[in-house]
Amino acid sequence: MHPSIVFYDRVSGAKGPVGTPRHPSAPATLYSSFWGPRKMKYFQQVLGLPHSLVTDPENRWRRLPGGILTGWLRHHNWLLSVWSSSTSMTFTFSVAFSEPEVEVFSAAASIPGRNRAVFLLMYEELLQRRLGSYEHVTSLRPLQLVSRLNLDITIVDHVPIVDLEVLPLRNGKITAKPEVPITTAVKNEKNVWKITFSPNIVQQAKISTSGILGDFVIRYEVQRDAGIGDLQVLNGHFVHYFAPKDLPVVPKNVVFVIDTSASMLGKKMRQTKDALFTILRDLRPADHFNFISFSNKIKVWQPNGLVPVTPLNVRDAKKFIYTLVPNGGTNIDGAIQTGSSLLRDYLSDPNTSLNSVSLIIFLTDGRPTIGETQSASILGNTRSAVHEKFCIFTIGIGNDVDYRLLERMALENCGMMRRISEEADASAMLKGFYDEIGTPLLSDIRINYTENTVSYVTQKLFTNYFNGSEIIVAGKLTNQSAESLHVQVTGSNNGRVITLETDVPLQRMQIETEKHVKAASAAVAAGAKVVGSGVMQGLDSSLGSVAEDFVEHVWGFLSIKEGLRSRLRSQTSKEREDHIQQATNLSLTYHFLTPLTNMVVEKPEVLADGTMAAAPTIRPAADEAASPADTDDEQPQKRRGQISSLSNKIGKGERRPVTKSIVVSKTSADGDPHFVVEFPLSKLTVCFNINGEPGHVLRLVSDHKYSGVTVNGKLIGAPAPPGSHKQLRTYFSSIAIVADHPRRTYIEVTPNKVILDGRDRIVLPCHTTMAVDSDMLSVAISGRSNVTVTVGGNISFVILLHQYKNPAPYQRDHLGFYIANSTGLSHSCHGLLGQFLHEEVGVAQLPAQGDSNPSVFLKVKDRSVPVVRKSRRIYSGRQNVDCWFARNNAEKLIDGQYEDYVTSHMFDTGEWPHGTNKKHSNRCRTLRSPVIRCRSQVTGLQATPTQVCSGPVSLRSSVLAQPAAGIQQPT
Repeated sequence: MHPSIVFYDRVSGAKGPVGTPRHPSAPATLYSSFWGPRKMKYFQQVLGLPHSLVTDPENRWRRLPGGILTGWLRHHNWLLSVWSSSTSMTFTFSVAFSEPEVEVFSAAASIPGRNRAVFLLMYEELLQRRLGSYEHVTSLRPLQLVSRLNLDITIVDHVPIVDLEVLPLRNGKITAKPEVPITTAVKNEKNVWKITFSPNIVQQAKISTSGILGDFVIRYEVQRDAGIGDLQVLNGHFVHYFAPKDLPVVPKNVVFVIDTSASMLGKKMRQTKDALFTILRDLRPADHFNFISFSNKIKVWQPNGLVPVTPLNVRDAKKFIYTLVPNGGTNIDGAIQTGSSLLRDYLSDPNTSLNSVSLIIFLTDGRPTIGETQSASILGNTRSAVHEKFCIFTIGIGNDVDYRLLERMALENCGMMRRISEEADASAMLKGFYDEIGTPLLSDIRINYTENTVSYVTQKLFTNYFNGSEIIVAGKLTNQSAESLHVQVTGSNNGRVITLETDVPLQRMQIETEKHVKAASAAVAAGAKVVGSGVMQGLDSSLGSVAEDFVEHVWGFLSIKEGLRSRLRSQTSKEREDHIQQATNLSLTYHFLTPLTNMVVEKPEVLADGTMAAAPTIRPAADEAASPADTDDEQPQKRRGQISSLSNKIGKGERRPVTKSIVVSKTSADGDPHFVVEFPLSKLTVCFNINGEPGHVLRLVSDHKYSGVTVNGKLIGAPAPPGSHKQLRTYFSSIAIVADHPRRTYIEVTPNKVILDGRDRIVLPCHTTMAVDSDMLSVAISGRSNVTVTVGGNISFVILLHQYKNPAPYQRDHLGFYIANSTGLSHSCHGLLGQFLHEEVGVAQLPAQGDSNPSVFLKVKDRSVPVVRKSRRIYSGRQNVDCWFARNNAEKLIDGQYEDYVTSHMFDTGEWPHGTNKKHSNRCRTLRSPVIRCRSQVTGLQATPTQVCSGPVSLRSSVLAQPAAGIQQPT
């Protein structure tokens, strides 16, 4: 018989004591498994005693009345299996929850003689991505040496797991050479990672004779594609993981407010100073900062405001920190008011850049004792002082802290709260917390989904996104028959608006997620068999049902968490009661243990013969489910940092914006490359080919002196297809656009990515739909289709992306360049295409002589160019255009010759020598920038094989417009 005690503990950050009877021969077996690093985590820990101990001749079990279980378990579920001796025994279990407040739950159970008891604690946790990775922690603290200790961990994900490493045991000991725990083995097969740790009793003793081995930590990351993020769809719910990368760091304005009251004396103050010294070294040159210390009195390091990060300011700040001496009381309200006023005045200065993130980092180890001491008044004063202009991040050290006050202060002002225990390394934790928020990449993030397809979406407005973290949004699908779900993410980066959007195929995503769930369940079940069928009986089915509903559980977890936070921010009793009721209903539905619910312990039923009945399977009753229709439909308040209510729906004001098609002229360079020039007034279209060499960079548009715009294209070679008259074909492999007003900006487009380089560098993938917008320059990507670059609102270029899934030997990914709007380019514009933008041409026909056909000539700039009639395919082959074709590399049609348009590098902005029709032109010019080497393209001139040329080497740019869903051809 298997009587059981079931704990429903699914609160993030749980801890619980667990261990074995204090006997050196008591073995322990631990088994851990969970589905996915960003999903809900499921863990079972087994501490088993062999049957032989029941007949132990020394009767050692009788010496352990009460069998108190001790030790620590962190972030896990656990299952304990024990045998009792011939007499009944009582075991007491305690579970402690450490964040944000400590709560201890205890339960006792009597085990009749010669019976086996199984105690199962199911724990689900949504792993948090911090500093670019996830951590899985298993606490190994049986408080004694055990004869058998086995830890088996299985990690599964639907995307490849990368950079997995096992860290040295965390047990407070510092070794000269940190090493992976002895006996650790790591295996990977088809993205299923299995980690085992099985030290014998001698190896355990080398680590610790007390049985406190420490925390077994696994750190890893998953492979990520830049773009909209990762979505999973399962059983009418979806979850969206968003963690952008390759974005420039946004400068920050930070005020450190540090408690220097008497209680900080000693270790706390020393560790705080160490952390601040380290943080000062990590500030970036574009940041601004200041320090405030508070006790009875409040001291401001720089009373005139925030100062830039310079060596001198950093040195002076270190002096200020070094001289801090703890004494007096704790004036929390006064310190917050001073810091807020300092930051608010700095932001109101007209000379302050608006392209930055502002925040206060507030640290204390006590409760308010000086000035305003009422929490409600402090929170009200803080809201008024902050006025939604910046965020407050709070840190509490030790046990004598009002964590509820710090948590509400952070939540109401778009920040986060961290707790540091008395025993923890405060210096390392402070530095770690700063690292989490020290690199802002986006601000004012909004995530929208198709209005009529989803409902009850969790928080989708976020004030900031910090590098290495992750934004997670979940919701219900109201229309499961819909073919796709449109996802749009917008955010601000350093003054630019970045827009990402895509259409997610729901049915295909559902099938893929189901496939991954089955694979994960199979991997977990395979690991469970290692422990033994007797102990694990019934566990496989429990894990399977949990895995099959993990997306819904993520939604429930985030919704409850959101409701609890909204409860803390409530301004009226009615608001508070509504949030409490919603969170309570969801907690009961999904059996989450929260401050609003109780832990239920099912005691075993003892039968008449003294044995225990089997434990029933615990499942939510059908009538326990909370109906979404019964929840509050109040729309979220539109204020910075506000988290939406549980019943949040996408409002009409957040409809998917209508994507406008861009009208593109026929003037283009596409294909081999084939050039097409449209003359609207003459109602003529002219075309020509350029037979260039692979590696050559061609000048397409040159207007650097006037509008500041230059466009260059680099050629790549490809063999001709079978039967072709050519031996080699060339295509554009990259297009570079240089915009020099109001400052120099570079954009390079390849078939796979767009590089923007101005004030900072951004790399955008071409497989997703996204947009980046700034005052003068805009870039919009329509996934795997085209890239639109707009300069100043009156110059637009569209670059088509030609990509092959399974390319033949003669096929190369390449680009097509089209001019959409040229009104901003001057009449002096030049280049292979630019020289025709403000020209007109005429057609003349000479009478036939003899049997020959009449000859046709174009009149271009007083030149006569022989042409023939041809047809070209443009717009990715969607349209044919009839044109007059000029032979021989456009001889006489273009000014000069082909060689005159070959530049030294992709970002060369040298001007065309107007008024001449040179046959030869030296491409090397004297420009301002680092010296590089380039080959001379001079023919017929006395020149050395290589010449020294100047040109910009680094790439810089800023960027956007609305993405182009397609290209509309003019009629």
